[in-house]
Amino acid sequence: MRTFSIAKGGQLSVMVTNETELVPVGLRAPSQCVGYSGDLATKGDLVLLHHDLHVILNIDRSDSVGSTHPAGVSDVTLEAAVSTIIDFEDSVAAVDAEDKSQVYSNFAGLMKGDLKIDLGKKGIRTLNPDKRYTSTTTKDSLVLPGRSLMLCRNVGMHMYTDGVQIKEAGKWIDVPEGMLDCWFSVLAAMHDLIKKGSSPANSRQGSVYIVKPKMHGSEEVALTCELFQAVEIAFGLPPMTVKIGIMDEERRTTVNLKRCIQNARERLIFINTGFLDRTGDEIHTSMCAGPVVPKKQIAVAEWRTSYENWNVDIGMETGLVGKGQIGKGMWAEPDNMSGLLSSKGNHPRSGATCAWVPSPTGATLHSIHYHLNSVTSAQLRIQSMRRRTNASLQSILRPPLATKRPTGMVVSQELDECAQLILGYVVRWIEFGVGCSKVPDLNNVGKMEDRATLRISSQLVSNWLHHGIVSETDVHTAFSKWASVVDRQNSNDKEYRPMCADLDGSIAYQAGLDLCMKGTTLPNGYTESILHQARRDEKEKLNSSKM
Repeated sequence: MRTFSIAKGGQLSVMVTNETELVPVGLRAPSQCVGYSGDLATKGDLVLLHHDLHVILNIDRSDSVGSTHPAGVSDVTLEAAVSTIIDFEDSVAAVDAEDKSQVYSNFAGLMKGDLKIDLGKKGIRTLNPDKRYTSTTTKDSLVLPGRSLMLCRNVGMHMYTDGVQIKEAGKWIDVPEGMLDCWFSVLAAMHDLIKKGSSPANSRQGSVYIVKPKMHGSEEVALTCELFQAVEIAFGLPPMTVKIGIMDEERRTTVNLKRCIQNARERLIFINTGFLDRTGDEIHTSMCAGPVVPKKQIAVAEWRTSYENWNVDIGMETGLVGKGQIGKGMWAEPDNMSGLLSSKGNHPRSGATCAWVPSPTGATLHSIHYHLNSVTSAQLRIQSMRRRTNASLQSILRPPLATKRPTGMVVSQELDECAQLILGYVVRWIEFGVGCSKVPDLNNVGKMEDRATLRISSQLVSNWLHHGIVSETDVHTAFSKWASVVDRQNSNDKEYRPMCADLDGSIAYQAGLDLCMKGTTLPNGYTESILHQARRDEKEKLNSSKM
């Protein structure tokens, strides 16, 4: 029999059996006990703090699990997913004013706190309230947020939308979508900024958090900060209310990261490597330099390691430690949680304070890595090195080019994989408006696919076409072959329309081909122009069929 209790002075005491009698013991680090609720002997919660993350022991001796535990512990709650990206970009397929209005409405509901969804038999899902405990360190209550801190990712500067148009020289033209995103993101977040009392707030500091992707260098960062300032003035908000997260996912931003941070120093909340988009940009930037190696080799090439370490080193050198996050990229296999658990511990060991994961389960598992590894210790160790030898500008600028022509088997395997993943993702994006999909690969293993991964696959095929590694006939043959496989993989969806029924008439199939055939001329290899037009064509086609 064991019993938790809070002793005088707020210290945790645990009664344990010592042969014939109960004796009290305490924590090795007493300060790690920060709060509690209820009766810890029978039913309550004990709040611990380790490496700046809360761990809650749920005690309930009447529970089926708690009744079997010596101290009545029925469950353990880990603080995880401390922040979450509310995505206007890669995770959604918003191609026109109708789609964007829904995106803005959903975000406004999150900022108001009243967004809910009916999941049928699973009930109605709403935002969780804050959690309140008796503090062991202060007279005030210990309040833990019941929700992740919501960051809003706007689209990149290259996007335009007909959601708002202006008249110029007698013609109506679309406005920059990123500017419209910023306007409505801040407008929606003002609901959060004015909250008082019982309404749980998103920001505890009176800020709005906007993640800005696909910026190319320090001048675009400066322009974004000017935009934020203009919106603050328009809405009468205090200066520096709108904060920025810099996605380091284009080569020009990587090599000029220090100046990017300098330009955003009063607004910066994080820098983050986005290795998926960064890989697509690397292929496109190196398009004319020569044929690139297959995707798996690109992921472990010298530039990639240098890029990841460079980001952390620059972040620490410019003073982000203790003031802002230094993040790492996404785990792209949502069903392979054992793989995530065994490998993603490398991120905190590298000095990164956070990393992206694709699900709540992934976030919970990843939080364990921060208990096993002290990021603070890792950063101190790295700082003692000054600058790592494998975080050099020269290495970052060395493109992942093939030193010899890849063999026929390697080419065939890579082309098959790219064709299958491109079609598997594009068909659901265009026909169903699904922005982020779990697409089965050649071996029916689900892989997270979004526009960033699509950019990689399509740019690789374009690069190989450009350098004669594959021919247009090879690409057409691979696409037609794998279209039938993708059709079978989607056969359980009653609304799915097989591409192979009419390859020439399939908007999705033709868009997938266009991404590869036109990849050298697409600005930075971005996929949005082709995807968005194809999705608009598909919506028009569907609407016409209903008339």
